[in-house]
Amino acid sequence: MKESDMTPPCQEACCRHKHREAPEYDALIKRLNRIEGQVRGVRGMVEKEAYCTDILVQVSAIQSALNAFSRELLGNHIRTCVVQDIQNGHTEVIDDLLSTIQKLMK
Repeated sequence: MKESDMTPPCQEACCRHKHREAPEYDALIKRLNRIEGQVRGVRGMVEKEAYCTDILVQVSAIQSALNAFSRELLGNHIRTCVVQDIQNGHTEVIDDLLSTIQKLMK
């Protein structure tokens, strides 16, 4: 067996990469574009001296959008990378997943 055959599908020896199929990629990029637009909108509100609570409401919406992005990405990660790694006997991915979830829950 070649060493490259032993590398988990979502991890490489030097750095990790993940090929995303078009539907997943497009959905994630669409969410990020929307979030980017929201951030630009908040910047505009600050520049136009909008009232503090109005800005805070928009910041809360951005945080919710980022949380939704994270949930979607995490779900995709579990359904693809984690499942593939476990099927290939790379159970250390479970510890990596738990560590990631702990970071997300801070």
